[in-house]
Amino acid sequence: MTWTLHITRIVALGLPLIGSLMAQMAIQLTDTAMLGRYDVEALAGQVLGSTLFSIALLFGAGFGWSVTPIIAEAEARGQSTEIRRVTRMAFWLSFGFGVAVLPVFLFAGPLFGALGQDPGTAAIAARYLAIQGFSIFPALGLMVIRAYLSGLGRTRAQFWAMVAAFLLNAVINYALIFGAFGFPELGVTGAAIGSVISTTVAFLALAVHAALATPEHELFRNVWKPDPQALARVFRLGWPIGTATLAEAGLFAGATVLMGWLGTVPLAAHGIAMQIISVIFMAHLGLSQAATIRAGNAVGRDDPAGLRKGAMAAMILSGCVALPTLAMLVFLPDPLIDLFLGRDEPAREAVLVLGRGLLAAAALFQLADAAQVMAMGFLRGLQDTRVPMAYAAISYWAIGMPLAWLLGFPAGLGGVGVWLGMAAGLTVAAVMLQGRFWRRTRLVAPLRTA
Repeated sequence: MTWTLHITRIVALGLPLIGSLMAQMAIQLTDTAMLGRYDVEALAGQVLGSTLFSIALLFGAGFGWSVTPIIAEAEARGQSTEIRRVTRMAFWLSFGFGVAVLPVFLFAGPLFGALGQDPGTAAIAARYLAIQGFSIFPALGLMVIRAYLSGLGRTRAQFWAMVAAFLLNAVINYALIFGAFGFPELGVTGAAIGSVISTTVAFLALAVHAALATPEHELFRNVWKPDPQALARVFRLGWPIGTATLAEAGLFAGATVLMGWLGTVPLAAHGIAMQIISVIFMAHLGLSQAATIRAGNAVGRDDPAGLRKGAMAAMILSGCVALPTLAMLVFLPDPLIDLFLGRDEPAREAVLVLGRGLLAAAALFQLADAAQVMAMGFLRGLQDTRVPMAYAAISYWAIGMPLAWLLGFPAGLGGVGVWLGMAAGLTVAAVMLQGRFWRRTRLVAPLRTA
């Protein structure tokens, strides 16, 4: 297969995935933008609450994400029964995780207090999570459905579903946060309600689409019946994915806690900067997911040469995204930050000053962040998840988090120091994960790890 064909197929898969990820991200982005214009203290509370929610969601999503490489391989081998079995059990594991984590959301107030957060901010975050927490079920179900469709190379429908969910969320948010169209003014509570409704609608829409578009898989037939063998396979592959994702998300969550120690304004600036770089990261994550699919197909075809060439094509595309966004973070920070602030916000200038420094630090790890997520996608395509999980834990928690604290507090660099610590962790992860993947590709067979 030629380089042009590899790039074309990755782009065909990746663009809808990037679009759907950005639309999903835009749901949270809308909360942040509207709450920033509503009240900075409400924004800080939402940042804190959504951080905890995102940590849980990303860990639980590991069970959904695990089915993408399995389905991509099974599709290449013509094993349609395996596709139905692993998808059904991914639903079981995902919803079971949702039941386990829901009490954490409902009683989050004391947790935030124990983490040393401002009492007012902690109270707002707890109020937000008391409603937002229930969206864990449709959110995890959505992860499974999207992983299923992605494994089959069907990426366009999820893009349109997520765009519709974003638009619905924006309308509900505007109505309920500000009290527009005759609705009550609910502030952060309105943002939570909008997220729950829009996520539920997206899940139901994609579930119906999946059932109608792929009737040969009979996806929801006997969904209540256990399948121990398939459940064990999804669990073995999914929990390391969830743990590795949790390690990375935990690094950013830990940074949020550290920023909360610095005060409400630094926390708000951190939340805005995180939203900006998260949107950029979605492009790399979408390409990474496309790379997972292509790697899984290569495994199913027993094609190590195609695997290597496809991986290099994906890396080139990711680099084409990283370089211009790096320049944007360095040279255009104010217009980006201003998207989240009202002109009459009293803390606007303070947030802008802090935000510029944070985005400059973020520019330092753009290439490293892209490299680590791409390598993780390649390795998931090989169903190699346990060693990458260990690498992630070491990079983010033995290196990144301690450096974030040391540079932020003892070294006196404040928020910028916290972000430089995160950059160090991401750089180490990129080197270790890229090294493992390219070492693995030297093996002609077997391509994947059991």
